[in-house]
Amino acid sequence: MTDAEPSQSPQPQPKAPQLPPPSRLPLDWIAASLRRERTRAGLSLSELAKRAGIAKSTLSQLEGASGNPSMETIWALGVALGVPFSALVEPPVSAVRVIRAGEGPTVASEQAPYVATLLSASPPGARRDLYHLRAEPGAARVSEPHIPGTVEHLIVSTGRVLAGPVGETVELEPGDYLTYRGDVPHSYEALLPGTTFVLVMQHV
Repeated sequence: MTDAEPSQSPQPQPKAPQLPPPSRLPLDWIAASLRRERTRAGLSLSELAKRAGIAKSTLSQLEGASGNPSMETIWALGVALGVPFSALVEPPVSAVRVIRAGEGPTVASEQAPYVATLLSASPPGARRDLYHLRAEPGAARVSEPHIPGTVEHLIVSTGRVLAGPVGETVELEPGDYLTYRGDVPHSYEALLPGTTFVLVMQHV
């Protein structure tokens, strides 16, 4: 009778690499931008908070790099300051900048399952901002008018979107393009799961 061969212990399987979570908007970017733009506009904390329709304590927290600012709060502050959304969330610029899928400064909406990632802010003279957006069905994201002269250009990548000025929304499918005034109330609503689209905001 031969001795049994020693049992082979199972080799541990290598773990699949964990993808990093999507980056979030660093609060120090917003804090520095708010202080810069508020100082440039010559406004006190109280006056800017009043114009934006937010609590002074909320603005104070944001300038102190704390809190969790929503998309609506940042838009309201941008309109009150007369600057594009990107002026408040744009990261420091380097000579070479790469944004991988799922990365980039990201901010979420309070109103709907809607997340915006700033891909490219307007360079001097070009006056345009480029965003990649993803949204899920459930609620429309209604946007207040942006600064006067804003025009939006929207191209659907996946899913289906109902978008445009309030009362004039158009249903769009992948590859469809829509342009409209962004200085009037407008909305975006995902009609299918996994909806994504590119949005170019043009400022004059």
